Amino acid sequence: MNAEQRVEEIYREILKRAPEHDVQPSLSRVAAVCELLGDPQRAFRTIHLTGTNGKTSTARMIEGLASAMGLRTGRFTSPHLHTVRERIAIDGVPISPEGFVAAWEDVEPYIAMVDARSQAEGGPRLSFFEVFTVMAFAAFADAPVDVAVIEVGMGGRWDATNVVEGDIAVLTPVSHDHQRWLGSTLREIAGEKVGIIKPGSVVVSAEQREEVSGIVAVAAATAGARLLEEGRDFGVARRDMAVGGQVLTLRTPAATYTEIPLSLHGEHQAHNALLALVAAEVFFGGGALPGDVVEEAFVRTRSPGRLEVVRTSPTILVDAGHNPAGMVAVREAIEEAFAFDRLVGVVACMADKDAESMLAELEPLLDEVVITRMQSSRAMDTSELFEIAQDVFDPDRAHLAPSLADAIDRAAGLAETGGGPAGTTGVLVIGSVVLAAEARAMLGRTDA
Repeated sequence: MNAEQRVEEIYREILKRAPEHDVQPSLSRVAAVCELLGDPQRAFRTIHLTGTNGKTSTARMIEGLASAMGLRTGRFTSPHLHTVRERIAIDGVPISPEGFVAAWEDVEPYIAMVDARSQAEGGPRLSFFEVFTVMAFAAFADAPVDVAVIEVGMGGRWDATNVVEGDIAVLTPVSHDHQRWLGSTLREIAGEKVGIIKPGSVVVSAEQREEVSGIVAVAAATAGARLLEEGRDFGVARRDMAVGGQVLTLRTPAATYTEIPLSLHGEHQAHNALLALVAAEVFFGGGALPGDVVEEAFVRTRSPGRLEVVRTSPTILVDAGHNPAGMVAVREAIEEAFAFDRLVGVVACMADKDAESMLAELEPLLDEVVITRMQSSRAMDTSELFEIAQDVFDPDRAHLAPSLADAIDRAAGLAETGGGPAGTTGVLVIGSVVLAAEARAMLGRTDA
């Protein structure tokens, strides 16, 4: 059995555990395994990220800045697109198959011990996400990395990653998502997310809605943390469109950076870049970073599955957006960066999502929509989603396809109805990370 086969075997075994969306309100199991391992999460400095949208793109930009400054980096993000190894990245690339196997073999005996102890006391085994969190800590300590950029799986307070002692807590915009687990109101959701703020840390927060910003401010004050807020302490001063992305002027507490190229589309990505830059400034002592370092990091930043062009004629865009706020960001970015005369959507989503609101945000953007299925036991039934789509769109603008391949073919045909010139017709595949991964793989993109 080669290393890749062993990775798949380990992954299948871990999948038998409680799923990553099944939040278990305790850090005791992860803390116990880490203690047995000698607390690997303390072997490196940490930048900890939470929020509703933008975490992975922001994490990749922070990682890029730290790498351009000469540090060895670790990045822990979720979910993955094509291989579970993407969740644990070292120096910007997914952990090797051999490294993944070694990390599992390092932690497995201690996980078994804590599992047995927890079950003897009537508790659960470590969950899928808890196991991967521990593996990431072990891999980063073994590398060793200088800094780990750690994205929460869900929420913050009870997230498995919250055993880290983050120097910096980054909060991307907080909006409605995962209400079943985090609460139905923004105040409840924000209350969970600010749980990552540690005593004496620095909080770097995106511009938030009023009810969220108040909770962030109280949490920071209670922890004795320094709070830096977008709009008050830093901001995007200017954005100009450019081929393949945009050019930014960013105002931070330390400096104003001008003519900074970013190879990602959308105003939301400009704000993600701003958060990343401020977090990096804080990490490196609070002063301005060299301009060439910032340019290098942002030019090289990629965020697969985030408004990504995966084919032309017609243009096919893939985006992992999976909640209403994500749809708004994508809609605004497409309207700004692309000149489509006709755009047709391909949509599938998870059963726990607010599908009606997601489709309502897409409706002004899309000429037609094709509902399809994706490979997930958590996926919303296609007939149910199609019924919602018919209500949101005119019935003759909503279509149903039995598979993703059929859906993309149908959408491409619908987009090209009328024979518009090249570059003016497009297909947008959106609704879930799982759907984005399937579409990328189908169209020959398996890098991440």
